[in-house]
Amino acid sequence: MNAIAGVEPQGLDLLDDESFRMVVRRWIEAAYPAELRNPPKRLHWAENRPWYFKLAEKGWLCPGWPLEHGGMGLGPTKQIVFTEELERHGCARCNDHGIIMLGPLVIRYGTEEQKAHFLPKILSGEHVWCQGYSEPNSGSDLASLRTSAIPDGDEYVVNGQKIWTTLAQDANWIFLLVRTDAAAKKQEGISFLLVDMTTPGITVRPIINLEMHDEFCEVFFDNVRVPRANLVGQLNKGWDMAKALLSFERIYLGSPRQSAYALTRLRQLAERMNVWEEPFFASTYARHRCDLEDLKALYGRYVEVLKRGQPLGADVSQLKIIQSELFQRITETMLEVAGENAGLMEPMEGNRNLSPAGQYIQARPSTIYGGTNEIQRNIISKNVLGLP
Repeated sequence: MNAIAGVEPQGLDLLDDESFRMVVRRWIEAAYPAELRNPPKRLHWAENRPWYFKLAEKGWLCPGWPLEHGGMGLGPTKQIVFTEELERHGCARCNDHGIIMLGPLVIRYGTEEQKAHFLPKILSGEHVWCQGYSEPNSGSDLASLRTSAIPDGDEYVVNGQKIWTTLAQDANWIFLLVRTDAAAKKQEGISFLLVDMTTPGITVRPIINLEMHDEFCEVFFDNVRVPRANLVGQLNKGWDMAKALLSFERIYLGSPRQSAYALTRLRQLAERMNVWEEPFFASTYARHRCDLEDLKALYGRYVEVLKRGQPLGADVSQLKIIQSELFQRITETMLEVAGENAGLMEPMEGNRNLSPAGQYIQARPSTIYGGTNEIQRNIISKNVLGLP
């Protein structure tokens, strides 16, 4: 039984959204380590492992997983509420590739043996996962990937390179999109493979970003031997599986959370720099605030689609475009207001949440990851507007 409100796990999804929100909020406020609130950078496994284990012990690590697999059994709307409450409290993002990406795919496409082996190890933290999708010449055009997996007896031999692999240095397993049919069209001939990172032939090299943080890595595969049993789903059907993740990812990346957080920090910065009452700043702030309210309204429309149990269309791509570009505009204003503090990489003295340069830099890649905004506009133009 859950410690708060006496709600059984199977009853959480039966609560109305506001009651559920309050249950989640009270537990997070009581359980989350105060020293980890609003971290300025993505935390490594060693830093956020205690919070991961608290969520796991509570049974709240995997909101979208079915109850029978150790999840919370929440529908899409309550998953969004759950995420909003984590963000509201400033909770660090866990090493969650196994939770939000691999787990659902194994549940949907995996064999019973794969479910029994891999899912419990995500819940226990024994397996920490990273995602091997992007390649040096296959980022937004992911279907052009070239990392190959050639069958050899009961194994595949993997050769190639992945890049922008988030927290690969913390992971002991990686899920890969690999090419298993070189003669097929680029969206075909791709398969989904699970690889133990301790296998000989794997090299991980961290990439230092503009914040001087090693959040991303490049990963090299040199004749890496992987059991055929680690293939998830049908051979050469990995592209279809990868697309199954996109709708939730797009609404997740289109959440107003980043822009709302940045706008709150902008107000704090303006008050500290004594420009809050200046007419020019007031006009700029009001424009950002109106844009944020428009984004919230649009986001709410897509949440309502999920509430009705309907699939999201290609037009959901506009959420990611609008959110990421607003996030960038707000952080650009932060630099203008920060004055002599604009060039400081560390938080301003007296307020660890005010880091104008750091938040500006964090906003730069938001129009790139999750599919560049140029690609998102192409999706809308082709699939919504019917343009060639």
